Amino acid sequence: MTAGEPGAVQDGSSKGGLRAAFGGLTTRGRSFLAAGVAAAVCAYVLGQADLLRVGLLLAVLPLVCVIVLYRTRYRVTGTRRLTPSRVPTGSEARVHLRMDNVSRLPTGLLMLQDRVPYVLGPRPRFVLDRVEGGGRREVSYRVRSDLRGRYPLGPLQLRLSDPFGMCELTRSFSAYDTLVVIPRTVPLPPLRLAGEASGYGDGRQRSLALAGEDDIIPRGYRHGDDLRRVHWRSTARYGELMVRREEQPQRARCTVLLDTRQVGYAGAGPDSAFEWAVSGAASALVHMLERGFAVRLLTDDGNAVPGSGSDRFAGSTQESADSAGLMLDTLAVVDHSDGGGLSRAHDVLRGSNEGLLIAFFGDLDEEQTSVAARMRQRTGAAVAFVLDSARWSGGVEPPAIPAARAEERLRQLREAGWIVVPVPPGAELPALWQLAGQMRTDTQSAGNGGSTGFPGGWS
Repeated sequence: MTAGEPGAVQDGSSKGGLRAAFGGLTTRGRSFLAAGVAAAVCAYVLGQADLLRVGLLLAVLPLVCVIVLYRTRYRVTGTRRLTPSRVPTGSEARVHLRMDNVSRLPTGLLMLQDRVPYVLGPRPRFVLDRVEGGGRREVSYRVRSDLRGRYPLGPLQLRLSDPFGMCELTRSFSAYDTLVVIPRTVPLPPLRLAGEASGYGDGRQRSLALAGEDDIIPRGYRHGDDLRRVHWRSTARYGELMVRREEQPQRARCTVLLDTRQVGYAGAGPDSAFEWAVSGAASALVHMLERGFAVRLLTDDGNAVPGSGSDRFAGSTQESADSAGLMLDTLAVVDHSDGGGLSRAHDVLRGSNEGLLIAFFGDLDEEQTSVAARMRQRTGAAVAFVLDSARWSGGVEPPAIPAARAEERLRQLREAGWIVVPVPPGAELPALWQLAGQMRTDTQSAGNGGSTGFPGGWS
């Protein structure tokens, strides 16, 4: 069960008071009440006793329905189950609703309504027949969104009605769920990276924990350790059984950088350049996690996800599935930044060698091109997917950077050591991903590590 705990609705409570109950009169109930009052007035004026009886009957019927419905106690619990709770854009999720009558009294006619945002579709409504004491009813509906984000579902509402349709009362549950619509990801072709340790998995490296007898870093004995690894000198020193550390697996690192500057993108909507960049970043980080890399998501404002740990990389201290979910949840709600530029992301990257860097850039002016070029100095390899937002917007908006200057800035990135892949409108990321690998291979074959070589890069 993905959301809140079961909520309960009880009629006959003081919530809203009797005044609110009278406010629940339907059009039929108000019409009966008005007709009864009018008949009673006419009967008094004309002195017709029979008409007065009719008027009183018409007026009293809706009032009795209100009081009976208000005083009737329905103890009903409702639960919601959302499967799945995280879906890509354009995919459907199913919401299961279950109503349990936990009292011994049967209920009357119930109308069940769940609140959903407009982008997920129309508001679902269900009519439930009489629910016997201790009985239950289950219904379900589907939701779908072409826009990523976090959408609340609920609270659930029950509309209670009397058999004559004179009065309707609405009661609400307090619990609600959250549907996370993440960017759509696409599978990417595997590209082998230089420096991988063959036979141990993609994207992993090995590092020796001890260089010799004098540099041994022992640890406490654990059940199942080979007794041949016991280090007797350390055992005598510490008074407990100690073993030598052997080669420790160390994940290769990958940073996925997403440029969210508003000035870097033109247009909006599911087919805009910015949404392509968000989807591309999501596909890249999922692919690299599957390849065994320790991955982090970095935006131009300097925020890194996951943010816990000293290195802020996912994979070494968290399960890959949980790490991917955390970063995809971040991409589900990511929006344009305030336009501060790429300098804050550069400050994060310059701390140490960050391994592989995969960046998704919008339009780059001269200053941002210079900052991006400096990012390459602290990475083992760097791949940039650069989007020309003017082409993506279909020429509706004037280009922020003339074509000649844009090409010059791409050349500056290549000279700094980036593998630069321009992204035309409607391009498919798997094809561009494969192209980046071919560009790396062609560069190695032609220049053999010249001015545009990529040490430690793609092979």
